[in-house]
Amino acid sequence: MSHIIQIMARLYTVRKAMKAKHLIAGILAWALVLPALAGNRGDVPMAEDLRAEGRQAQLRQVPIMLVFTSPFCVYCDRVKAEYLGPMVDDPAYREKVIIRRIEAGGDMSLTGFDGKKTTHGAYAASQKIVMVPTIKVVDAQGKELAGPIVGFLTPDFYFGYIQDAMNEGLEKMRGRK
Repeated sequence: MSHIIQIMARLYTVRKAMKAKHLIAGILAWALVLPALAGNRGDVPMAEDLRAEGRQAQLRQVPIMLVFTSPFCVYCDRVKAEYLGPMVDDPAYREKVIIRRIEAGGDMSLTGFDGKKTTHGAYAASQKIVMVPTIKVVDAQGKELAGPIVGFLTPDFYFGYIQDAMNEGLEKMRGRK
């Protein structure tokens, strides 16, 4: 009789382990699938050709918002995910601003507003970026239209700072100021 109890106990343990494996496999599968289902929500496009962006800004009469970030900056990730990414996804903001990301210290190729080839890191250095995230609102030639937003300031007011800078740039691009 004790032999049967031992066999049943082993079977119960094996079944529990199999259920746990299936549960873990299911969780891992969802972890891989969910980001794909979410698409690029919250993503800020990387700057590649500022001269071309400048032409678009001039044509549409909207400013360019440059966000300088770095890969391991948690505040940068938060700014992109909570503020700028949703703005990129919102059609209403497409009529008001062009938003692009520049990796300070990065070696990705970039065409400057002057048409010269450079890198993200060299461009950030030329803009005297010493802290990330930094947001600059510029015109079609790269001239600042509003004061920069340096660092991740008070979260409750941060979107207001972004809106103010964007609106100041928009007014200047459209000749209202």
